[in-house]
Amino acid sequence: MPDHALEFSARAGSVIPFKTDCLIVPVPGKLPLPAAAAAVDAALGGQISALVTAGDFTGALGAALMLHQPAGLAASRLLLIGTGKEPPMPRDVLNLIAAAARAVLGTPAKSAALLVTDLLGEREPTTFARQAARLFCEAGYKYRPGDDNGKRGKLARLTLVCEERSQVRTLTRGLELGAAIGKGINSARRLGDLPGNVCTPGYLAEQARELGKRHPGVSVRVLDEKQMAKLKMGALLSVTAGTVQPAYLIALEYRGAAAQAPVVLVGKGITFDSGGISLKPGAKMDEMKYDMCGAASVLGVMEAVAAAALPVHLVCLIPTVENLPSGTATKPGDVVTSMSGKTIEILNTDAEGRLILCDALTYAARYKPAVVIDIATLTGACVVALGKQASGLFSPNDTLAAELLAAGEASGDRAWRLPLWKEYDEQLKSNFADIANIGGPEAGSITAGCFLARFTRDYTWAHLDIAGTAWNSGPKGATGRPIPLLMEYLLGRIDAAGNA
Repeated sequence: MPDHALEFSARAGSVIPFKTDCLIVPVPGKLPLPAAAAAVDAALGGQISALVTAGDFTGALGAALMLHQPAGLAASRLLLIGTGKEPPMPRDVLNLIAAAARAVLGTPAKSAALLVTDLLGEREPTTFARQAARLFCEAGYKYRPGDDNGKRGKLARLTLVCEERSQVRTLTRGLELGAAIGKGINSARRLGDLPGNVCTPGYLAEQARELGKRHPGVSVRVLDEKQMAKLKMGALLSVTAGTVQPAYLIALEYRGAAAQAPVVLVGKGITFDSGGISLKPGAKMDEMKYDMCGAASVLGVMEAVAAAALPVHLVCLIPTVENLPSGTATKPGDVVTSMSGKTIEILNTDAEGRLILCDALTYAARYKPAVVIDIATLTGACVVALGKQASGLFSPNDTLAAELLAAGEASGDRAWRLPLWKEYDEQLKSNFADIANIGGPEAGSITAGCFLARFTRDYTWAHLDIAGTAWNSGPKGATGRPIPLLMEYLLGRIDAAGNA
């Protein structure tokens, strides 16, 4: 079931007479109040100042206080949202907007207005609006919309209210882009949250085709197992050997800037990962339906890029399979030949993501890419190293790594760079093949990155390990990461090309 679409708009003027179900006013934790909040305070006869002075509203970052039927305002509700005692930093603004969204969506309000004058300051309005729309979309996501009996989360319209009329146009453009990104994120989350018996490799292929129908600028090609066999994708096909579900390689292309070499995103699409013959422990194995979140994220990026008609040349590749044990499954000790011609000794069938990715990364070279980024829920070792806070970033290219790290900081979807030193690469030696698919118990996420690097020598490449960030275990649910990071990176490339 699709989420109801949020409508976004911007306007200039006073919020005092503006009719809305909920007016959101950012308020700091100390007096005097900034100009726009002070004007609202004056209309209320000093009620906000009194709450701050008495300590009933601390103004701490993200703190929320809802006032009903505020006398002096046309709004039905007034939500005070704390900005902290010091001017909020960029990441603070993201956190307080997210807190405001959660608070509003916890009420029956159908419309809301956010007073942005005091928050904008020197901030670029388009960026601010894009982030606001994206965060409100994210907060409104529900896998099962009827869980609350329809009493909450009814928000249908959000208006950003500013002081300068000249800002309305730029805010509006930012809202449009943020809504497209939010839709892509929520689409990816829904795919991740679907059970493995629904979201199969064939289902992902069907969703890619549907995306192409919605956006005529997106071309879609789906390679089946016979076609992949002709391409000698032995590594990928070894993973699907134990299941009856057919595997696919899905390729989507959007030529928003056809003259440019494309950015290629490769998303790991293991729709369920039992570990194969190297069977995983039973506890929490249900969460292995999320092993296709890399695939979901690149579909979400394509959805956002196409919906916003961005001037970028984008290719998304999705190798998608199911990894199950059976009498036909690949066994530990088997040796397979990848599309690149490199032979791989499979020491652990639960290290399967790198096997489907290596063939997709070899296939990516035919697009003559400007850059290739693979996105994968690849290793539990990355979760141990970085937890849920940051995705693991690997790249031999310092410029690309810096750009991705900056995009993560700007979007609030952070990554942390880990090394690809030659010493780690030594752990992948095999007596029986060119390379082993695991490097032993030490530095598991790094040796996985070193494995992938073997197949990316011909182009600029980065790897994002999202095993810790793609979903939450409690309460369970997909996050849509790293779509915010990837979209920020693409927008940065677009901006750089426009300013060149």
